[in-house]
Amino acid sequence: MQRFITFGEIMLRLKAPGTERLLQSPCLEATFGGGEANVAVGLARLGLDVAYVSVIPENAVGAACIGELRRHGVDTSLIRRSGERLGIYFLEPGANQRPSTVLYDRSHSAIADGSPGDMDWASVFEGTTWFHITGITPALSQSAADLSLEAVKQARKSGVIVSCDLNFRKKLWKYGKTAPEVMGDLVQYVDVAVGNEEDCQKSLGIEVAVEVESGRLEVEKYRELTGKVLDRFPNLKRIAITMRESYSADHNGWSAVLNNRSEFLLSRKYDIRDIVDRVGTGDSFAAGLIYGVNNLESDQDALEFAVAASCLKHSIPGDLPLISRDEVERLVRGSGSGRVQR
Repeated sequence: MQRFITFGEIMLRLKAPGTERLLQSPCLEATFGGGEANVAVGLARLGLDVAYVSVIPENAVGAACIGELRRHGVDTSLIRRSGERLGIYFLEPGANQRPSTVLYDRSHSAIADGSPGDMDWASVFEGTTWFHITGITPALSQSAADLSLEAVKQARKSGVIVSCDLNFRKKLWKYGKTAPEVMGDLVQYVDVAVGNEEDCQKSLGIEVAVEVESGRLEVEKYRELTGKVLDRFPNLKRIAITMRESYSADHNGWSAVLNNRSEFLLSRKYDIRDIVDRVGTGDSFAAGLIYGVNNLESDQDALEFAVAASCLKHSIPGDLPLISRDEVERLVRGSGSGRVQR
């Protein structure tokens, strides 16, 4: 049976109600989320055997966090319970021409203080098919970057396929290293890369003049960008890039491309209006792609499944992709009217 592992930081998410400004009213909605945890939940809800690896404090907040992961079918037995605090992020949702904004409070979180040797990676990867990591954890601290590099090296040694969402977060890279310095080493051990155009350029230091602010995207620029990434990293077998046409905070075009060295594939585009929550949509795409590559007939099928999964996530509040395989398959087949299902 296939087994999937994701590794990274999960945080307490504190969001302003509705589309209010942060602390406009004296209440915040508390949930949990984080790139790799979101992927784990997505894979579990798609019916796969998935475990999440992290460092979470031994306190009531940590217990609630683990309980939330278990509720969605994620194996939490590999989580290390230590450290003083769970990271927090505050979300102010955007509307119309006002963008969403994120404020991090995650310095010296349990996983940011993690270091090589904290995890028995050889044991973690026994019987594992696939390992997923992102560019977020290496951005937290030098020790977290070292722990991430240790993980992908052991995954490669254990014969495990490695995927990485490049996930550039400019607010996190503060410990003296640039993203390309760190991610350039880590991606040497990756088989499948995922991201958007900024993730590819800012995380890897690869420049292509992709215009995103106008809301109109040039597909050929994405062909050039994926080609440059594959040329830089000969170990990569696939790279997928999401393409978001941002007309406003509430209205986006959504599609993706995939380059597998023999084909450059383009997905269907979805016109998404009245967006409920776009945080976590890239993670839903990654989960859908991992599922598709392992369970569907072709890379085109995997790409379409991933784009449909992430399209649905735009309609769901919170970080976690609370979707099912049947829902994604129906959307892929064209059932996107939103009619009541009775």
